[in-house]
Amino acid sequence: MRCPYCGHDDTQVKDSRPTEDNTSIRRRRSCLACGGRFTTFERVQLRELTVVKRSGRRVPFDRDKLMRSVQVALRKRAVEPERIERMISGIVRQLESAGESEVKAEQVGSMVMEALMAIDDVAYVRFASVYRNFREAKDFEDLLDSLATDQEEANPGSTEAPDEGKG
Repeated sequence: MRCPYCGHDDTQVKDSRPTEDNTSIRRRRSCLACGGRFTTFERVQLRELTVVKRSGRRVPFDRDKLMRSVQVALRKRAVEPERIERMISGIVRQLESAGESEVKAEQVGSMVMEALMAIDDVAYVRFASVYRNFREAKDFEDLLDSLATDQEEANPGSTEAPDEGKG
């Protein structure tokens, strides 16, 4: 493993342990050249995935890009990092186990929106506004109306206002 500080190719593993959800191995490493310490994660990858964009362009699936977009949606929301990691791992597992090597960007986006809706309403709206390319306030209004309708259907007879965030 190459050192992120000095670029030296020889690093030593100081500690290895499974993550809380047992989906990856966390390794603490030390560079033999500069002494820098850093952490790496090792995950199982069932297959190489390719994302087919709306334009038809094909790009390799990037778990880190998915994580970053979810973290942007959840910025300043009270959601534990472990819960986010479990959500991302679950989405990746679903995609890999679907049996297809190519997935549409829309499918990935829908899976993220569904997962965010269960975690935090505000993050769901943030992600949806980018994913669905909102252009005006009416787009937000329509999404919020559908979210309220979904919550009413999930909790029939409830007269209380829905929680601001589920996180």
